[in-house]
Amino acid sequence: MTELHEQGFTVIPDVLAAEQIAAGRRIVADMLDEEPPAEDHAGPYFLWPRFAADPRLRDFYRAIGLRGLAASVLIDAPEEPDFAQVATTLPPWPHRPGGPHVDGLTPGEPDGRPGTFSLLAGVWLTDQTETDRGNLWVWPGTHLKFGSYLADRGADALTRLDEMNPGPYPKVDLGDPVQVTGTAGSVLFAHYLLAHNIGGHEGDERRETVYYRLRVPGHRQRWRDAVTNPLLELR
Repeated sequence: MTELHEQGFTVIPDVLAAEQIAAGRRIVADMLDEEPPAEDHAGPYFLWPRFAADPRLRDFYRAIGLRGLAASVLIDAPEEPDFAQVATTLPPWPHRPGGPHVDGLTPGEPDGRPGTFSLLAGVWLTDQTETDRGNLWVWPGTHLKFGSYLADRGADALTRLDEMNPGPYPKVDLGDPVQVTGTAGSVLFAHYLLAHNIGGHEGDERRETVYYRLRVPGHRQRWRDAVTNPLLELR
C-alpha cells in the first residue's frame, strides 16, 4: 500500500493461476482473430470491447476476482466496468517514449467531464520480467505532483490541454522513468494521475495485457476532489 501511495503504482504477483492465464490468452487470441492487425504491423495494437456487446472480458474480470483485489487498495469496492482495453505490442518495435500521458482526456466523457477514474488495473497475460518487452513505462511519484498542479490551478485545469505538454501531461518535474516488470499472472495497479506510456518491444512474443479502468462509487460526482487530493480514494 505504501508503494501505491508514494510511487503511484504497485505490482501484485501470482494473482492468476496458470489456467486463468491460459483462459485470458484464449479470449485475447479470439478477439485478435476477429479484429486482426495488419499482417506487417509492429508496435501497439489495441482493442476496446464494450461489455454490452461482448461480455467475455467482463466474465474474465469476475472470474479472476479483480473487484475484490481492487477493494483491498481502494476506499470501497469498485463499480463493475463496462469496457476493457486489450493492449498488445507486436515485436520488433525499438521504441522509447518521448514523454508520458494521462488517460481519458482525448476524448473525454460524452457529458464533457474528463474521463477520470480511481484506479488502472492491468492484468498481465504474458511475461514481463525483462525490460524492453512492451513494458509499461511509468514516472514514479508523478501522481502527487499532478495532484498538486491541479490543487493550485483548480481541477478544471485537467481539461486545459493547451497549458500542458504533448501527451497530454502537465509541465511538472517528471524525474526518471522506470519500466514496470513482473511475471505473467501479475496485476498492476496504477493511480489515474500517474505519468505513463507504452515502451518498445525487442523480444519475440507478443505482449498481452488487459486493462480495466475502475471507479469507486461516487467517483463521477467527486472527480474534482479526487484529482486535487490524489490519495482520497486509496486506503
